[in-house]
Amino acid sequence: MKIERNGWLSGVRRIESNNYDRRPRDSKIDLLVIHNISLPPEQFGGHAIINFFTNQLDCGEHPYYAKLDGVKVSSHFLIRRGGEIVQFVPCRGRAWHAGVSSWQGRGRCNDFSLGIELEGSDNVPFTDRQYLALARLTRRLQRTYRFRDIAGHSDIAPGRKTDPGPFFDWPRYLSMIRLG
Repeated sequence: MKIERNGWLSGVRRIESNNYDRRPRDSKIDLLVIHNISLPPEQFGGHAIINFFTNQLDCGEHPYYAKLDGVKVSSHFLIRRGGEIVQFVPCRGRAWHAGVSSWQGRGRCNDFSLGIELEGSDNVPFTDRQYLALARLTRRLQRTYRFRDIAGHSDIAPGRKTDPGPFFDWPRYLSMIRLG
């Protein structure tokens, strides 16, 4: 995997989302945010997440989707249950993943972060393949961006978000990125 000049990562599946914009001119990418997502909740596979991030979700397809009608979000990366990495937004772009957020006194975390979604939920363990892909992706991104911090969505939006949730094994993940 190599980060190209335009911010796209070679060697991963690319599906461009329109849900991003330019970062502020003086922003430095120094935070990595880990999320989880499943659509519908607790169901894995299919195309719903991809459709959601690309504004193609049929909100009449499932009762849960009605609350997502008109919502425009994205993430830089998605890691599927089998370990496949999908990129939606170039790293140089500001993905719309964090929402109202703050980290160490700085608001608007989208301005200075990259977002990685893990296909999963707060109630189900993540797969070995996801941890391997996440560690590999993190190490690759770290070589370019030199993150100061890695946080969960729940850390930057406490009380509003709970992901990546209690089944995300932080010690395992952190040991994998140190050893890599």
